[in-house]
Amino acid sequence: MLSATIRHALAGALCVALAATAFANPVLADEVTIYSARHYDEDRVLYDAFTEHTGIDVRVLEADSDQLMQRIRREGAASPADVLITVDAGRLWRAAQDGLLQRVQSDVLDERLPEAMRHPEGLWFGFSQRMRLIFYNPDAIDPNELTRYEDLAEPRFADRLCIRSSNNIYNQSLLASMIAVHGEEQAEAWAQGVVDNLARPPQGGDTDQIRGVGAGECEIGVANHYYYIRMLNSDDDHDRELAERVDILFPNQADRGVHVNIGGAGVVRGAPNTDNAVRFLEFLASDDAQEIFAAGNHEFPVVEGVSKDEVLESWGPIKQDSLNVSELGENNPAAVRIFDRVGWR
Repeated sequence: MLSATIRHALAGALCVALAATAFANPVLADEVTIYSARHYDEDRVLYDAFTEHTGIDVRVLEADSDQLMQRIRREGAASPADVLITVDAGRLWRAAQDGLLQRVQSDVLDERLPEAMRHPEGLWFGFSQRMRLIFYNPDAIDPNELTRYEDLAEPRFADRLCIRSSNNIYNQSLLASMIAVHGEEQAEAWAQGVVDNLARPPQGGDTDQIRGVGAGECEIGVANHYYYIRMLNSDDDHDRELAERVDILFPNQADRGVHVNIGGAGVVRGAPNTDNAVRFLEFLASDDAQEIFAAGNHEFPVVEGVSKDEVLESWGPIKQDSLNVSELGENNPAAVRIFDRVGWR
């Protein structure tokens, strides 16, 4: 969390930096309404800086992703929403499939954001990256024998794995990436192998998988990287102790790279302030905004060369999967069907 003093200082510094960039084109005072599934203090820094620099007032409604999408559907043409911010390409894909987002053509976004982080038709854009990693008990697991996601399905790891429910969008996207790489038949065989290797029924959130490894309930867990950082920085002594018992593994470094998902945003179809919405997305692609946007949840910036959280910097270079994240959404229905067939609850 950032103090009020630091937040104001960052906002002022960000405004000064933006004034010297391509994002420094003042407009008349106006507004933009953001429906956001993010709940971080740092996001308020971004909103305040955007308003100070452009004169565009930011109105924010926060809720979980499904609630926000349901609200946009219910409001229909009367919706005040201009921008939808949410996490996971699977959710962004669902919003696009439901006709909630409109195509955006922006040279700024095309130039600043990697192609893999953009919807091919400009319906949404990724602004932060999250890695789904493997966590293990170093006293029980030789990391030389566990280097790929594919290894999680090997019989030698029977009764040793903790992973959360198939209802979780993060696991759906992980399996969707396996479908993209290996095809549905091999992806289903992998999912069946994971189910066969479970040390306990799927339960809890990502943090609970790391806790399970630290507490000895299992020897291997799967979770997004920032949950581990949260535990290391927790005010709870027990959580910190559990995290310190666990080692981290970056899968598939010898081939396609670690599975990456996104926090992203799109302009809502029928947005009353489309131009301001596009300006806001372009703003999120600036170096300084990227740094703050990603820091709110210890995520990786999308724009190359932007400074990272100090823990992420300490991890050094990590090879990432170059798969366009839109494929995670496209393969989501097949992933859900596979989960049902193999009994991954």
